[in-house]
Amino acid sequence: MTEQTNSGVKAAGWNFDNSYSRLPSSFFVRLSPVPVATPRLVILNRNLAETLGLNDDALRSPEGVETLAGNRLPPGSDPLAQAYAGHQFGHFTMLGDGRAILLGEQLTPRGERYDIQLKGSGQTPFSRAGDGRAPFGAMLREYLISEAMYALGIPTSRSLAVVTTGEPIYRETVLPGAILTRVAASHLRVGTFEYVAARCGREELQLLADYCISRHYPALESAANPYPALLEEIIIRQAALLVQWQLVGFIHGVMNTDNTALSGETIDYGPCAFLDAYEPATVFSSIDLHGRYAYANQPPIAQWNLARLAESLLPLIDPDPDRALAVAREKIAAFTTHFRHLQLTGWREKLGLFNAEDGDETLIEELLAGMQRLRADFTNTCRALADGANRPDPLFEDDDMVRWQARWQARLGRQAQSLAEAGKLMRSRNPAVIPRNHRVEEALAAAGQEDYQPLQRLLSVLARPYDDSPEQTPYRSPAPPSDQAYRTFCGT
Repeated sequence: MTEQTNSGVKAAGWNFDNSYSRLPSSFFVRLSPVPVATPRLVILNRNLAETLGLNDDALRSPEGVETLAGNRLPPGSDPLAQAYAGHQFGHFTMLGDGRAILLGEQLTPRGERYDIQLKGSGQTPFSRAGDGRAPFGAMLREYLISEAMYALGIPTSRSLAVVTTGEPIYRETVLPGAILTRVAASHLRVGTFEYVAARCGREELQLLADYCISRHYPALESAANPYPALLEEIIIRQAALLVQWQLVGFIHGVMNTDNTALSGETIDYGPCAFLDAYEPATVFSSIDLHGRYAYANQPPIAQWNLARLAESLLPLIDPDPDRALAVAREKIAAFTTHFRHLQLTGWREKLGLFNAEDGDETLIEELLAGMQRLRADFTNTCRALADGANRPDPLFEDDDMVRWQARWQARLGRQAQSLAEAGKLMRSRNPAVIPRNHRVEEALAAAGQEDYQPLQRLLSVLARPYDDSPEQTPYRSPAPPSDQAYRTFCGT
């Protein structure tokens, strides 16, 4: 496939500067997306297009849709599949982009740099006998959930568009194929460093580390030894990200090291979902048979993943192996400190607390224990606290929780800020709506029948998760009781 110079494609506003493709060729394989039969645009993110400096009308044109499908290349692109490794459910595997092509890096009008990747764009040398394609439902799920996470204020890759391919793909059943255009700060992963550490030499490892610093942590460029500092900064960002996940009940579902982005963004929305009833052992993913990536396990798994990054960086941290290992262990151990501090701060804000008292952690633990015992809805309970008498919750008809609420109210009364100020803080930290699992499935099922109204309505509600508007009311309720546990699937 050759680069297209059609005026419609040029008018889209592509402005590529492809720094990753200037790294050693051992880090990737250059190749173009595999063309599809009859691409059709299903959804385009107008606001994101504007942020990227792209013309919405040009992207919707026939030439633009061909570009979003991978049938033609935008000017300045340098398509490639990245190589990386990964610990998948704890087992080390050599991987790579098996169904994705990085078109290049878009420079926005504000000078920001974003990867533009086509997911579901056909086989690559890393496909491992897979077809390189993606099912329509899974790509719409990623679009929907990633945009919901963005609206919640959680660092995330984003979704520019979904196009159907007009081609069937074969999983347990025959499914329609689709391609997602994913936008990310980069696709550098823990697994990228694992790959280079295992397959390349120290020189390539240093080049990759320097590239990561330049792209995501430029303040470290002047450090005498930037590599221990790089590890520390990545740890801090990951701790902050995991806290944000936990505070809204998000379960990623497949926290392999190849899905841990070094930018600190959430990436790869496969079998993800959100808590309804608060239960720390909750697992939704159909492939997580032993609960490795359960809600409560996400923070320690993040720390485990970061330890794999530290192992890869050891040759750069210190030439003496023992000293390097000691430094790495110290920094990995600090993850717990960072996480607990940020988590306590986050929960204080969710409870309207502006200052710190020694008993706050116990107050939070008692709330969560009561929620678990009563199988209380995580999102609605937290929002009910914020809304007070305007939004009563059955949880507080329980005697123990009535007593807990009295202790919490007394705690609020001991701070200088008013109850109105506390309520305002809480409403900014406790979303009224999340992507309820049954609502997501409802929207995806309707889209499968080419009815996109439920999807558009859900996206509209999720774009303002902290509001309290009448249109949100139907989207606040948990799923009706069912004998069947909710399950999610990867789509690979």
